Amino acid sequence: MRLIDDAGRQVGIVDIETALDAALQRGLDLVEVAPEARPPVVRIMDYGKFKYEQARKAREARKKQHQIHVKEVKFRPGIEDHDFEFKCRHARRFLEEGNKVKITMMFRGRQMAHPEIGLEVLARVAGELTDVAKIEAEATMDGRNMTMVLAPAK
Repeated sequence: MRLIDDAGRQVGIVDIETALDAALQRGLDLVEVAPEARPPVVRIMDYGKFKYEQARKAREARKKQHQIHVKEVKFRPGIEDHDFEFKCRHARRFLEEGNKVKITMMFRGRQMAHPEIGLEVLARVAGELTDVAKIEAEATMDGRNMTMVLAPAK
């Protein structure tokens, strides 16, 4: 086995008994770090401390990462201009924060007979947000709702 001591220096190729004795003398653990290598590589280290450091690094990495959420903005086919602009501003803010936006077009009663009106509104929304978003999922009909997903354009 190739032995690396607790300071990170390479000791050389030794048998397992010698490596275990060296680890016991220092009061540390003998850890196999590269079992696939020829000969296998072992290292003398404090394994508990090593696991603790790894967990701490993973915790720090999780703290720094930004989690992407899917925010939903609901529209109706006969939406007025002010309401449309208001909801588009919300969608724009969500996209600028780095979140995905699910645009839902809700149909009621006789509106179901004219899904093309809802499709026009969705196309208008996509056109309004082209500078900050790209279409991730095209408009699809799902029961009484038509949905489209926008992702931030980066």
